[in-house]
Amino acid sequence: MKVKYQKSFLKDFKKLDEKIKKQFLKRQTIFLKNTFDPILKNHSLKGDFKNFRSININADFRAIYFYDDSDGYYYFVRIGKHSQLYK
Repeated sequence: MKVKYQKSFLKDFKKLDEKIKKQFLKRQTIFLKNTFDPILKNHSLKGDFKNFRSININADFRAIYFYDDSDGYYYFVRIGKHSQLYK
């Protein structure tokens, strides 16, 4: 499985507390082994994020991504608190 990070994700990630960054990296490891592991609560999104999916990092934080069939990469586009991402 191949992953890339868009600039918007990297900008969000840079601002996060170290604890949240570590939690994301642990969840990403799970994601790379099994995209739909129940702990991730992987689900499709609606509205502005139609065609995107989200995984839970913890109770408050989510990471938004999409899969590109043409190149086989998972692209992480945003990470942040649920309330910030889905205004």
